[in-house]
Amino acid sequence: MVDRRADPAWRANGACRRADPDLFFPAPHEPALAALAVCRGCPVQGSCLAWALDVGDCHGVWGGTTPKERRAMGVVWPRQPSACGGPPLRDLPLTLAASAAR
Repeated sequence: MVDRRADPAWRANGACRRADPDLFFPAPHEPALAALAVCRGCPVQGSCLAWALDVGDCHGVWGGTTPKERRAMGVVWPRQPSACGGPPLRDLPLTLAASAAR
């Protein structure tokens, strides 16, 4: 099994790499429809979702899911201890945007 936390190779193929990172972190109670639309056509949506579930990320849209949807999936998804007590993991989308600009 591939440890997605240690293998970021799939991230370079994300449809989000050219999108505004803020799109994936809407304010509480704001719809995430635009981010979810980007995810629908993403070739690495499954890997992205698996990563978010593996690390217990509970902020933002990952793998075409909202935090609420991932919390529901987390009940049955074996993963590492939750990181939900920490700050949002906003650096990945910013890293992707910077990579796309190069």
